[in-house]
Amino acid sequence: MKNTYIICLSIWIGIAGQAFGQKASIKGQVNTIKNEPAIGANVILKGTVRGVQTNSKGEYLLKGLASGNYTIEVSYLGFKTKSFTIELAENENSTNNFQLEEEGLTLGEVTFLTSRGIRGNETLTETKDFSIYAGKKNEVIKLDNINANLAMNNSRQIFGRTPGISVWENDGSGIQLGVASRGLSPNRSWEFNVRMNGYDITPDPMGYPEAYYTPPMEVVDRIEIVRGASSLQYGPQFGGLMNFILRKPDISTRLTFESQNTVGSNGLFSTFNYIGGTEGRLSYTAYYQKRLGNGWRDNGYFNTDHAHLEWSYALTKKFKLSTEITYMTTKSQQAGGLGDAQFHQNPRQSLRSRNWFNTPWLIPSISAEYILNDKTKLSWKTFGTFAERNSVGFVKAINIPDDSSNRQVDRDYYKTYGTELRILTDYKLFGINNTLATGLRYFKGQIDRKQLGKGDTGSEMNYDLAEGLYPRDLDYRNINRAAFAENIFRINKKLLFTTGLRVENINSQMEGRFNIVNGQSINLSPATRQRNFLLLGAGAEYHIIPRSEIYSNFSEAYRPVLISDLTPPATTDVIDQTLKDAKGYNFDIGYRGKMSNFLNFDINYFNLQYNNRIGTITQISNGQSYQFRTNLGRSVSKGLEAYIEFDPVSAFMTSPKAGNLSIFASLAFIDATYKDFKTTTINNGQIITGNLAGNRVENASAQINRFGATFAKKGFSITWQLSSVGETFADAANNRISNTAATTGLIPAYQVQDLSASLKFLKNYNLKAGVNNLMNEHYFTRRSGGYPGPGILPSDGRIVNISGGVKF
Repeated sequence: MKNTYIICLSIWIGIAGQAFGQKASIKGQVNTIKNEPAIGANVILKGTVRGVQTNSKGEYLLKGLASGNYTIEVSYLGFKTKSFTIELAENENSTNNFQLEEEGLTLGEVTFLTSRGIRGNETLTETKDFSIYAGKKNEVIKLDNINANLAMNNSRQIFGRTPGISVWENDGSGIQLGVASRGLSPNRSWEFNVRMNGYDITPDPMGYPEAYYTPPMEVVDRIEIVRGASSLQYGPQFGGLMNFILRKPDISTRLTFESQNTVGSNGLFSTFNYIGGTEGRLSYTAYYQKRLGNGWRDNGYFNTDHAHLEWSYALTKKFKLSTEITYMTTKSQQAGGLGDAQFHQNPRQSLRSRNWFNTPWLIPSISAEYILNDKTKLSWKTFGTFAERNSVGFVKAINIPDDSSNRQVDRDYYKTYGTELRILTDYKLFGINNTLATGLRYFKGQIDRKQLGKGDTGSEMNYDLAEGLYPRDLDYRNINRAAFAENIFRINKKLLFTTGLRVENINSQMEGRFNIVNGQSINLSPATRQRNFLLLGAGAEYHIIPRSEIYSNFSEAYRPVLISDLTPPATTDVIDQTLKDAKGYNFDIGYRGKMSNFLNFDINYFNLQYNNRIGTITQISNGQSYQFRTNLGRSVSKGLEAYIEFDPVSAFMTSPKAGNLSIFASLAFIDATYKDFKTTTINNGQIITGNLAGNRVENASAQINRFGATFAKKGFSITWQLSSVGETFADAANNRISNTAATTGLIPAYQVQDLSASLKFLKNYNLKAGVNNLMNEHYFTRRSGGYPGPGILPSDGRIVNISGGVKF
């Protein structure tokens, strides 16, 4: 795969050398009705893959065109779209100017509100790229719309306007993202289908979906979130889709250069450097980010490098090829967990000085887009992940002091390949306008897991074994084949219905050595699991007025049996040979819309049924007890989510001179409880059965409320945000008193305030500053049962950062 990728990259670079000065061209000027340049207007050739944006003078240029008939379409936010058809001769240089008329709101690639003050989330249109989003609960987080500490990937601020998102805030380095919604577990975002530019970036979505890689938010253009209703088109996960869309090559100029440099508390230094541009048929972009610091706690350190390269070339007016390659390497010292008394005494302290974590990550991809005609287009992506997860440290319970003995070394090696083919087409049936999205997927993942290695007695990052082999050496393979189809039936201009299905086939294999006892290898019996699924879904959308709609969706989902479910903690443990994938559904009904240019809202009810949850109970055989892992019960998560953003200045003043004010509330009230979940304990050699029915699901807060306000005037803006999160439990038994190791017990409610500001001046320069955790609250969001704990993992206290940037 690597050699293939290098060959393809060389071909594209060779093609790039031929991209200058080819064939005919179209150029011109785009102005507003007031004869002001329309900066950043989209100029596309309909029915082709070609398009550019106007530059700072309102000028555009499309080069390398073949002769023929073209329809030029010009769109600009807040103005009416214009189109014009021309016939282009061979080698002709045609000039076409446009003057745009104002319109209150324009729907483009995404639907959003243009307001002098509102800076909120956006919503995906009915169809976008090669997917259907009609009738689905979704959000688009535009990073340019918010003031946030992007250099540190501050999740609390980034997801502040997205209701119901819970965040594990124990990784102040920003290396890993831990988010979830609707009472699901935030553990490395594993309940989401996590993608970047539409392809997978986790080790294995079907076997080990933990997100160890998170792209730098400084290069992310937007984050697309579709709740569980994405299961038909993207994957079966209960949480839905979380897709990081990186900034695409600048299509308004040959070369754009950008540099943003940040310093802050605890030795923080971050530098982000970006270039991109378009020349004729060729578009390109590249970035490099380095981020390092000591962390807020003792024995904390991080040093990360991210690099990304992307090329895109239009071979013909209907066919475009692209390639991307992303690389990350990290070096992170883990401060470890704390006991309750230790946390209350000093949350910055650390009793673990020898724990290190490292995740080299390489993600190549190649994609193609082909426009068959004005109604039908096709997309193909192939991608891979070549990565590692490495840890070394003293990982015993926090109540056991580090005695400087040999550390434990654990290493994972990931090799995955995937390809997806998608088609989107518009067609008419019985006089009804329809849209069909369909596709095929093939994915192959391999994980080589080496654990319990005997490392050295030192304190630096070193993964060499001091002696012997890795006692645990397991090999996992997953092959996933899937096909989906989803259709929009537009009954009239106001009402539409969606319906669809997804067929899944999963083949999982596991083999290897479980342990070495007295010099003898204890091997697991090779196991193969084959299963097939059919998922169904349906939705509806009704437009009450052009800018508001009622939406509803029902989609089946499942959580595949993971590697951790198939690996017994001890050799005496038994895995149920009929262990089933957890299965259930998501249901949404909501009302969202916009009122003029001063109000944006989305209010919805949800119900998430999670059946066949996997757990462990005690069994007795021949007088001996053992742990049995099987499907034990179900949980239900239901509640209300609401997002409201209001601009009082735009509402009551036509031409405000003092600036604008945007006020938002992001609210979630969640009832996540077990309805049936068997438990067992042993008393005097007898098994006592119980049930968790009525208990709250662990890590599920009953309320997640965030409030904020942004004041903006010309190039200056400042944002205040308050996050108020209710208490949660670290275990399903809902113990309020923690155990000695601090791995179970209550996670108290907390409130955190943030302040961020930015100033753009002299057209090309900016200054940014922020104070995270303004009041220096001491709190935690997680009790960890394993690495990087065990124990309480405190969240960061007050952090100050300042940043300066330039863009040409």
